[in-house]
Amino acid sequence: LCVSFLGVCGGEFSILRSPQSVVFRDGSWPIPGERIPDVAALTMGFSVEEDLPWPGLAVGDLFHRPRATVLVTVKGVDKLPVKGFSYPIENAVPFSLDSVANAIHTLFSEETPVVLQLAPSEERVYMVGKANAVFEDLSVTLRQLRNRLFQDNSILGSLPLNSLSRNNEVDLLFLSELQVLHDIASLLSRHKHLAKDHSPDLYSLELSGLEEVGKRYGEDSQQFKDASQILVDSLQKFADEMFNLYGGNAVVEVVAVKEFNSPLSRKTRSILQASQPKKENPYNLAYPYNYDYSVIFNIVLWMMIGLALAVIVISYNLWNMDPGYDSIIYRMTNQKIRMD
Repeated sequence: LCVSFLGVCGGEFSILRSPQSVVFRDGSWPIPGERIPDVAALTMGFSVEEDLPWPGLAVGDLFHRPRATVLVTVKGVDKLPVKGFSYPIENAVPFSLDSVANAIHTLFSEETPVVLQLAPSEERVYMVGKANAVFEDLSVTLRQLRNRLFQDNSILGSLPLNSLSRNNEVDLLFLSELQVLHDIASLLSRHKHLAKDHSPDLYSLELSGLEEVGKRYGEDSQQFKDASQILVDSLQKFADEMFNLYGGNAVVEVVAVKEFNSPLSRKTRSILQASQPKKENPYNLAYPYNYDYSVIFNIVLWMMIGLALAVIVISYNLWNMDPGYDSIIYRMTNQKIRMD
C-alpha cells in the first residue's frame, strides 16, 4: 500500500523484508510519494514510463525477480519503529497500485497470479485472476470482520490487548484489520502452490484502524501507544510469514503516513469539453524522450536489415538460376524434349 506528503517529508517508507535479488541502500533519501508504485513495479521487474532517480533502490539481479510484493499502508502515524530500511516520504499524496496489478493481469492472465488490493475499514476490495478464488472467504465487510474476531480461531485468543477493549467499536475495527493480515497468511499457507508458481503476486493492504484509535482516544493516550506496538508486532510477524511462504523471494513494504494531502482522484474529461489549442513551443525544443523509442528503433532497424538481406539473397539466386534445372516451363522450351 502507499502514501505521501506535499513539499515536506510527512511519512515513512520502510522495507521489512526483501530477497538478495532486490537491493535497497541504507540512507535517508526522500522518496516522492507518487513514485512508490514505480518502486513496486521496478522491484518486480516491470518497466516504468519515467526513470526513477532515487538512490535508495539499486540495480539488483535482473534475472531473478521476487515472486511477490506486499505493500501495507498504515494511516494515522508518521512512522513506525519497524525493522529494516526506512526512507522519508515527501509529497504525501494518495496513489494506487492499479498499474502494477494491470501489468500482472495482462502478462500472466493464463497463469495463477494473486492480485489482492484490500482496504478493510472502507469495505473496498479488488481481486483479479484465477488464484483469487482462494481468498473469496476473506472477511471484507465490517460485519464480516466483527464476526470473524469472535470466532474460536481469531487473534483475540492470543493477542495481548492491554488497554484496548473488546466492547469498543473503534478497538474492534483496529483488531479486525490485524485479523485480515493473519487470515491472508493463513489462507496462503494452505494453498502454497500459489506461492511456488512462476507468476508474480501482489498484495496491497490499507489499514486505517490506528488512525481511528488516535481520533477516539488521542495520540498521547495509552490505547494509542498499545495499538501502535501491537500493530508493529503484527506487521513484523506478517512480513516474516509472507517472506517464508514465498521461500525468501518476496518484498514486504510498509508506508506510514499521518494523513494524505488530497483525496485520491482520477483525471476525467467531459466529452463536451472544448478542446484546448496546443501551445506553441517558443524555444524550439525537441520533444520529450519517449520511453518506447529504443524499442521501436530496434524493431524497425533489424526488420529493415533482415528485409534488405532477404532481397539481396533472393536477387542473387534468381540471377544465377540455371533454366535447365528449374521448372517445367523452362524444360518445355528445350529443343530436345524427352518423350516418356
